[in-house]
Amino acid sequence: MNTLLFFSNNQNKIKEIKSIFRSIKINILSLNDFPIIKEPKETGKNFVENAKIKSLFGYKNFKIPCFADDSGICISALNNRPGINSKRFLEKFKNNKEAFKYIINKTNIIKNNNAVFKTSICLTLNLNHHVVFEGKLFGKISDTPRGKNGFGYDPIFIPTNCKKTFAEMNNNQKNIMSHRAIAINKLISFL
Repeated sequence: MNTLLFFSNNQNKIKEIKSIFRSIKINILSLNDFPIIKEPKETGKNFVENAKIKSLFGYKNFKIPCFADDSGICISALNNRPGINSKRFLEKFKNNKEAFKYIINKTNIIKNNNAVFKTSICLTLNLNHHVVFEGKLFGKISDTPRGKNGFGYDPIFIPTNCKKTFAEMNNNQKNIMSHRAIAINKLISFL
């Protein structure tokens, strides 16, 4: 297998994935390489189901092995939400700064700043062959948003045994330890 489709329009994720795959002799395509298509609705009840919906959709449309991820953050002070609704949760606020303020306030009130980033990746090799890879990274919510790199919740997530948020790390530092890197490296080992 020398070509794989990463079913995503998220430019930040595409950049991360291509960076992790850099040393492997596999050509990674993304939705940037194809005519624009309407993406399927993510109606799954968990990360695995959503990743499978997207990878199967990509395989059916482009007839090449396809993988997709679904990722999110589970914050203890929010009863492990937003989880699979992480993207939609941010969109409910005027901007990320307001969302982070809300989250940090909740962690302070409840006195629990524990959080975990989760990723599920589904690789679809044919209509009935799906392989799932998962990555988890435990950490905590910072007292204030910090850093200019990354995307999403990166400015408020500090991995366990680190002093920096993901947004304070460069791509290489983040890709060594991130939840997505853990799952992608399992996928690479499988390949």
